[in-house]
Amino acid sequence: MEQKIDIKSLTLDELTEEMVSRGEKAFRAKQMYEWMHVKVAGSFAEMTNLSGKFRQECAERYEYISLEIVQVQESKIDGTRKFLFALPDGNVVESVWMKYKHGNSVCISSQVGCRMGCRFCASTLDGLERNLLPSEMLDQIYAITRYTGERVANVVVMGTGEPMDNYDNLLRFLTLLTDKNGLHISQRNVTVSTCGLVPQMRRLAEEKLQITLALSLHATTDEKRKKLMPVAFKYSIKELMEACSYYFEMTGRRITFEYSLVGGVNDTDEDARELIELASPLCCHVNLIPVNPIKERDYVQSDAGRIQAFKNKLEKNKINATIRREMGRDIDGACGQLRRKHVEEKRHVESVFGN
Repeated sequence: MEQKIDIKSLTLDELTEEMVSRGEKAFRAKQMYEWMHVKVAGSFAEMTNLSGKFRQECAERYEYISLEIVQVQESKIDGTRKFLFALPDGNVVESVWMKYKHGNSVCISSQVGCRMGCRFCASTLDGLERNLLPSEMLDQIYAITRYTGERVANVVVMGTGEPMDNYDNLLRFLTLLTDKNGLHISQRNVTVSTCGLVPQMRRLAEEKLQITLALSLHATTDEKRKKLMPVAFKYSIKELMEACSYYFEMTGRRITFEYSLVGGVNDTDEDARELIELASPLCCHVNLIPVNPIKERDYVQSDAGRIQAFKNKLEKNKINATIRREMGRDIDGACGQLRRKHVEEKRHVESVFGN
């Protein structure tokens, strides 16, 4: 059986070419593109200015990715919502919607699971299942927009998965997300996180996009980083800092260092001094993250006084630093927690009742 074309992952030019090859007028592609990427239609059936026959033909010919909401958790503390979505193949991914004064932000997943093995992260506990398609990344944002009825202003690719490990799909997603014919989210309002895949960081620099690159640093020496992040066995901090410099040189965009503070592991005065040494030569911002404890790991969050002292030390040395505001702590807030809980419950049911 011929595989259906994933229509929501096509650029406007590709969609126009597809429609013209079918004997349709070029404007048909513009109509469909607007339904998919501006009006965020959930299906072909919603495209009411297209004929019923045409919509039926499209449904037969194309795959239309529209994620199904499995669960929504809403924080009683700050209104943050965490979404668990079902993909067409039965896998699940999670996304987070956060309301800020400067606009609504959505944090999306780029993979089902993750193979990077970072020691403090729930996303990686079951390894990598598969990459997400551009349409599956986009529809996390679109499904949340449909659900809330509110526009998304900022997008962070920092949920489950390593975005740079899904590089080609990530790049196409960014193209579609920021396209002036679609949602047209400014590149400057998009952040992509990486645990430090150096070759892909350099490739992304050469795209000369205006997005923010956030490096999950989390330690200041190779020895310490190796204990937290297996990727450190492949790429040294020296290589990472060179890639960060290259990114700034190519794009003019300040790098963000994500630094999860783990009590007694990477929050000492010595760690602060070493971080200052790394950050000083670069145009960067340090985002200090009170680590979200997960039951499968024995890491604990640094206490509030220690976190503040760490930040003060950076600022005294002219390093721009913020402490990430904890959002949705009461709703499985850490990356991968909600998905993992769902997968474990499903396994339990299957073990009791059989497949």
